[in-house]
Parts: sequence; C-alpha cells; structure tokens
Amino acid sequence: MNFYEAMKVAISAIWAHKLRSFLTLLGMIIGVAAFMIVLSLLQGFSSYVDEKIAGIGSNNFTIRRFSFEDFKDADTIAEAQRRNKELSFDELEFIRERAQFIDKIGAKALPNIREVKRGKEVLKDVRIDGAEPIIAEIEKIDILEGRYFTESENNNAQRVCFIGIDIARKLFPYGSAVGQEIFIDGIPYRVVGVQAEKGTIFGQPQDSFVQFPIKTYGANFGGLVGSRGIYFVATAKSDLVFNDAVEEARMLMRIKRKLKPDEKDNFAIFTPEAISGLKDQIFGTISIVILAVPSIAMVVGAIVIMNIMLVAVTERTKEIGIRKSVGARQSDILKQFLLESATLAAIGGLIGLILAELAGFILTKYVFQTRISIWAAIFAILVSGGVGIVAGLFPAWKAARLDPVEALRAE
Repeated sequence: MNFYEAMKVAISAIWAHKLRSFLTLLGMIIGVAAFMIVLSLLQGFSSYVDEKIAGIGSNNFTIRRFSFEDFKDADTIAEAQRRNKELSFDELEFIRERAQFIDKIGAKALPNIREVKRGKEVLKDVRIDGAEPIIAEIEKIDILEGRYFTESENNNAQRVCFIGIDIARKLFPYGSAVGQEIFIDGIPYRVVGVQAEKGTIFGQPQDSFVQFPIKTYGANFGGLVGSRGIYFVATAKSDLVFNDAVEEARMLMRIKRKLKPDEKDNFAIFTPEAISGLKDQIFGTISIVILAVPSIAMVVGAIVIMNIMLVAVTERTKEIGIRKSVGARQSDILKQFLLESATLAAIGGLIGLILAELAGFILTKYVFQTRISIWAAIFAILVSGGVGIVAGLFPAWKAARLDPVEALRAE
C-alpha cells in the first residue's frame, strides 16, 4: 500500500463516521485555537513594543530619577527616594556644555491631569506637560498644523501650547485650532500647533494632550518648583557612538553629583535596548506559563484521539483480518492507522488555526493588535499532525499485530 492509497483509506474511514470524527476533533480544535490566540497576542504585543520603541527612536535615551530596579518593593522605593535626587536644570546644562557624543539633549516635565475648556466645551482628564523646544527635534515630532513653540516663548514663559489632534478635533471641530485659545484653570493659552495623529500605546490614547514650554508649565502649574518632576531626553550623534553617548551622560551625571567610584548611580538611564530586554525578560517566563495552559487542551485532544483510534481498531478487527488475508503487511496496517490518526489531528489543527485567525481579526479590530506568522501557522499544523501520530502509535501497533485468523473470526 503506497502513501496515496493509505491516505485515501484514512480519509474514507474518517468520513464514514463524520459526527464521531468531529467530536473527536473538538479537543484538538480548542487546544490549537487557544494556543494560537495566546501566541498571536504575545507576538502582537512584542511587535507592538518594538514598533513603539522604534517610533521613539533607536538613537534616543532618557535620564530619569528612578530605574526599574527602584520599584521592586516598598523598602527599595523608600531607599531610592532617599538616595536619588531630583534632576535639575543645572545638571542639564552641565551635560549640554561638556558632551562630545551627545547630539541634542532637552528637558521634559512629568505629566499632570487637568480640565481643558473652550466656551461651553469641557474636556476632563487631559494630560498636560512641559518640554523644551529642542524636544521637537529629538523626538522628531510630526506637526500636522502650525508649529512647535520657540526658545523665546520658553524663556519668557509665554502662555502658548502645542496640542494633540484629539483636543483639536473636540474643541475646534469646524476650523483650525492654531491661533485660538483654550482655558486651563481659568487661564487662556494660545494654540501654536497641532501634532499629527499617533494612535494609542498599550490602549492609552496619545493624541489627547496639551504641551507647554517647560518654563510656562513650571510657572503656571507649579510642577517644577526646585526643578522637581523633570527628566532628560537625549540623542547620540550617530548609531555608531550611541553607547559612547550613554556612558558619557552617565559619567557627566556622576561627576556633577560628586559620586565616588564605589557608589552606585543615584539616577537612571533608559535605552531602547534596555526596555526591549526588560520586555523579553518579563514576557519570556510569562509566555511559557501562559502557553502551557492551552497546551493542556492539546494533550487532552491527543488522549481523545488515542481512545477513538483504539475503539476503531476494535470495530474494524474483521476488516484488518481481511486486509491481512489478502496480503497486507503489518507495515501497511500500521501506516493506515497512523495516517488516519495524523489526518484527524491535522484537520483539527487546521480548523483551530482558522478559528484563531478569525479571533485574531476581531481582537485586532476592537481590542489589541495580534500577529500570527506564517511559520507559526505551519508549525501549528505540523505539531497537531505530530500529536496525532503519537496518539495513534499504540492503536496502530495493536492493529498491526492482530492475528489474521483471529481477526476474521471477530464479529
């Protein structure tokens, strides 16, 4: 019996018991679908983070008061708050004047939440923050309309602002926002520019914000009293000297803060590579645990297939005897039942993959970005087929070893 004939017999046997075959497939369908949905979410999240990091800029890094390590537990947080001083504009100027590998560096203020008004229209929970004008160049801000604020506006703490497109659409639905005024805490601010649409990051909208020159922000919202609540964003002169720029910033901060060689940094530097590494570290372990749960369903599906194949061997004992009596070898019988088991599992895997694709489409549209690579899809089919072969080994071996005379006597 060649492969084509064995496959034909296997499909005929499956088709002859359609309902039973479908019920047998349910475990494998659910297992593969659940596994692929979870995998697509994990892959989608990974791609999403990498995309956002690339959007921030692979050549950019930030200097902040605290690191990820400072938030391990309450004791660590308390220690970090005592050890790590707030960043200051003096430190910013110290770095700016002495850096050789850093191309641009600017300060941003930590965000706040306020109500924004125009006439009778009120927007609640709007994110507001402050930035130096050079931030537009460092972060490559895409300006849809108008412009970013200038050095003169920042130095004079003028009441101007740069807004996200969601704010512009809601407060100025019938005209340009540029040159118009918005009110925060009863104080008017003139809009000088609107940022192009950015979408969301981790479900958080990025287009609903109001940004001020950092000195305007400090003067009007009290966020920078004693330089509190600022961090630095910097870019290297080129990708080749990126690591040199990061180490240069670290060295200059340590010099400015008079840290001894054996003292640890009392500030933090974040790079895209560090964020990506943290993502891999966190989600590497989590992924294994999460993927283990739907894998259990696949194991259950394999057990169901093995059980049904044992039943099939018992039901078709006489058929096996006839095949052997007319010349079928043990290898032919073994091949027939293994192919039947593998085909059954592969069909279940294919249906599960289709359901996962449909679920992924819905999730991407309404909830979160998902992604299933072509190799993951092929792997899912191969694994489900392989699981079917493993599940069918014992039933196929049992069928192949049946004595043809005893088999022909079976009723």
